[in-house]
Amino acid sequence: MARARELTRDRLTRWQLEELAFQAELIVSELLTNAIRHAHGPIALRLIRAQDRLICSVCDHSSTSPHLRRAKVVEEGGRGLFLVAQFALRWGTRYAGDGKIIWAELPVPCLQAEGSVQ
Repeated sequence: MARARELTRDRLTRWQLEELAFQAELIVSELLTNAIRHAHGPIALRLIRAQDRLICSVCDHSSTSPHLRRAKVVEEGGRGLFLVAQFALRWGTRYAGDGKIIWAELPVPCLQAEGSVQ
């Protein structure tokens, strides 16, 4: 997981989106952890930068969809998707012929044009 967080942080730095690093790293970590624990086959991580959002997606070869739930106080796990839902603008599952893609979107902060007046 540390390597995935490092790659995420490096990519966001190249895109000049360092302010999204904490949220994106958390989302990437949670989505990958779910895939490793509950899926099978190869797992792939993609970060997609659109004009106004950052999309973090994890593909795996399982057809089981994760579901949001509230963990009990005494439970050690079960909070991953709840955290993703708290940080993401929106998230979801898209099915493909050979598995699924779990994705989460973060809003990209607006960059002010040079020379603009506040």
